[in-house]
Amino acid sequence: MSGYSQEEVDRKKSIFDSMGKRGQKKVMKMGYDKWDPFEEPKEPIEMRRDKTKRTSQELIREFLQSVSQDEYSNEYGGGAFDMCLGIINDQERYKGMYDFVCWYQDLLKKEAVE
Repeated sequence: MSGYSQEEVDRKKSIFDSMGKRGQKKVMKMGYDKWDPFEEPKEPIEMRRDKTKRTSQELIREFLQSVSQDEYSNEYGGGAFDMCLGIINDQERYKGMYDFVCWYQDLLKKEAVE
């Protein structure tokens, strides 16, 4: 196991041995050598922040406050929130959707279509 000191190798084995059968089976399925019990846990989704240092909740609240409540439905708000999470999580699907919307808005302006 490259990259680990002997102490870490021993700790890894100890952690594995103390796991339940289900956990051990999951580790073995991914591969014991690939498994890193010392890996830092991922930041919870509600704690992730965008480039402006806002959480998804802060962003969506600011956005929806900027839109008249008469102008949006639950479906509209849900779509905005999906887009918000996709952008914050850096998902390609949402980047593509965002780029298309920007391109389409420019096209409408260029062709003077409202």
